[in-house]
Amino acid sequence: MSTPAQLPFEQTHVLHLAPGLRTLQSQGAIHRIRTAEGDEAWLVTSHARVRQLLDDDRLSRSNPDPRAAAKDSGSALLAGLLGDFATDHARLRALLEPHFAPERMLALRPYVEKLTGQLLDTMAGQKPPVDLRQALALSLPIQVMCEWLGVPQEDKDRFGGWTQDAAHVGDPARSRLGLGELFAYCRRLVADKRRDPGDDVISRICATEGIDDNEVLGLTALLLFGGYETTVARIGTCVTLLLADPEQWQALLDDPSLVPGAVEETLRMSMPNPHNGGMPRYALTDFELDGVTVRTGDLVLLNIIAANHDETAFTDAGRLDVRRDTTDSLVFGHGAYHCVGAALARMQLHVVVGQLVARFPTLRLAVGVQELSLRHDTLIGGLVHLPVTW
Repeated sequence: MSTPAQLPFEQTHVLHLAPGLRTLQSQGAIHRIRTAEGDEAWLVTSHARVRQLLDDDRLSRSNPDPRAAAKDSGSALLAGLLGDFATDHARLRALLEPHFAPERMLALRPYVEKLTGQLLDTMAGQKPPVDLRQALALSLPIQVMCEWLGVPQEDKDRFGGWTQDAAHVGDPARSRLGLGELFAYCRRLVADKRRDPGDDVISRICATEGIDDNEVLGLTALLLFGGYETTVARIGTCVTLLLADPEQWQALLDDPSLVPGAVEETLRMSMPNPHNGGMPRYALTDFELDGVTVRTGDLVLLNIIAANHDETAFTDAGRLDVRRDTTDSLVFGHGAYHCVGAALARMQLHVVVGQLVARFPTLRLAVGVQELSLRHDTLIGGLVHLPVTW
């Protein structure tokens, strides 16, 4: 049997699939690899197989034998955030879905629009070039999460540091410390909401019948982390992809109704994080997949980035096309494992791109794409900085 490919793959271009990942994908759907932590695992790269396995009851977020679990940093963090919900996904969804209902997102949108406008006012008053990541991407999601969840705005800077520490790869002690601080803060927050509820998500979760404080705590930490770091990275990716293709940016200027489609297409092409092999799952049983045998307890990484760049699913997959039909995109998962927070992320991106198009029609990258770099120290990835001018 050939030597397993070693993660992380070298990322030679911030907007393109890593060459090593592209090569693997051309050789088949499932591959033996070695994680950055040194454990062997399976990496799934085809669209059809990733889609199938995202919603397959032979795989679970938690290892049937936790002591033997591969030490994948993504798995460890996810396990820490999910706690008991790792094995009770249906209950997790049932508790979260009402808070992402369309009417809830509609009610939150004016706040997102106002806040985005204020951040862009500040940016417009600065002398370009300006780092869009600093000016907008870092500030917007955390303030939106604080407003929505009921976190006091004055705590947002502390909380942002903890989530970044929790997502740090390569420094397990820092990650554990960040997660510990995040949980300690959420514990105090939940206690405050129990005493003095407001019109916010945490108060409503607290009021749910049959839920205990540890479950509220886990949900709060999961929402804070999941809704912040990922959206920061996605805003940067989305804007970079559009500005790197002036023809597609012009299409939005000519027809702003294309903005929602542009958001979906940039999400499909989301910038990969070289350290993150994919969505971590564990085999609950032995099974055959495309000629290989996956054994009980094996770590299986579902690479959504590779799946969304699969030429069999998306013609000319490496090219941005704001008019593309992205119905089959797996950026937010699939089936029972479709991300419950997708609506909140989409709404923020729609507002950001819509306002940038309307207010900064001459917006462009202030440096060449080759001068941009990815963050390698975090589970989520994203850009180190995003200098823009207009």
